[in-house]
Amino acid sequence: MMNFRPFSPSEIDTIKQLYTDTFSDSEGEKEGIAVGQLSYELLTTTPAEDLHCFVAENNEQLLGAVIFSRMSVAAGQCVYLLSPMAVSTQSQKQGVGQKLIRFGLNALKESGVEAVVTYGDPNYYSKIGFEPVSEQVIKAPFSLSFPHGWLAQPLAGESLPLISETPTCVEALNNAAYW
Repeated sequence: MMNFRPFSPSEIDTIKQLYTDTFSDSEGEKEGIAVGQLSYELLTTTPAEDLHCFVAENNEQLLGAVIFSRMSVAAGQCVYLLSPMAVSTQSQKQGVGQKLIRFGLNALKESGVEAVVTYGDPNYYSKIGFEPVSEQVIKAPFSLSFPHGWLAQPLAGESLPLISETPTCVEALNNAAYW
């Protein structure tokens, strides 16, 4: 039976390997190593109050992981960034990722998060309620190479908070190369 839960710090190396393997399979070894390292840095350098990571498992085998990190906003809104997300290659196309993200979004909503943004495939993330968002509504921390991939979902109320100033992301994501 599939189980969704917050990650345990003892799983950091396993999560790093999940990201490395998954992205190596889909995007090539170089990308796999980079995303694996990013996940490791997020999980080891981000203050606990600015990080939420959730995993999907079946029979104690890790199937997927999603990391949410706080974006600092001068106006004080509580906004998180979903990045990165991975489901093991053999567990893809079975709804694991969508269920895992929904689990994470529900947990964030319960903890008072107002909105979640991500920078990814609109076709995938729209299945979980994300919609394209203009930078006039929520500015990205860096210039976007694919502006159509800037997506958001309100968790408190019906509409997104207006964030006109440039937010900052956690240190591990504070690199224009990711954007």
